[in-house]
Amino acid sequence: MTDTISLVGFVATNPRHITTSQGLHITSFRLASSQRRYDRQQQTWVDGETNWYTVTGFRGLAINVAASVTKGDRVIVSGRVKVRDWETGDRTGTTVEIEADALGHDLGWGTSSFTRTITSKSVSNDEEPAPEQDVAPEEADSDESPREPGSDPLLAGAGVTTPF
Repeated sequence: MTDTISLVGFVATNPRHITTSQGLHITSFRLASSQRRYDRQQQTWVDGETNWYTVTGFRGLAINVAASVTKGDRVIVSGRVKVRDWETGDRTGTTVEIEADALGHDLGWGTSSFTRTITSKSVSNDEEPAPEQDVAPEEADSDESPREPGSDPLLAGAGVTTPF
């Protein structure tokens, strides 16, 4: 049985990206996650204990993490937990590792810009991938009539309105 976990924290080390001799991409970094609570006596927010995790991503996720995440970023990670005991000489310890399935910026702390990556799986063997083009927002819908505010067709029926 696999244990899964979702964590929110900040990237505490520069992500380290390697490619193995077999071509497998691996990116890892240390994640620090602290509980915060409000201390009514001091009338201030207080940090609790900090939990430390080693987060590792493989393949396409590893490539995207290496290109997108830097030390100090606030992130959300979802993945499989592995707890490992270790021993080196006279020192012993326990490491908690997360094999990431998904990872992204915590948008409660800032903004992010998403760019879809083109993979060989998303293009058939006969096609060449279309070059990515930046399209100004006013040009994106140039072949359609202007939309009313809150009328995004992708969100129709979901009870969600948009500002455009």
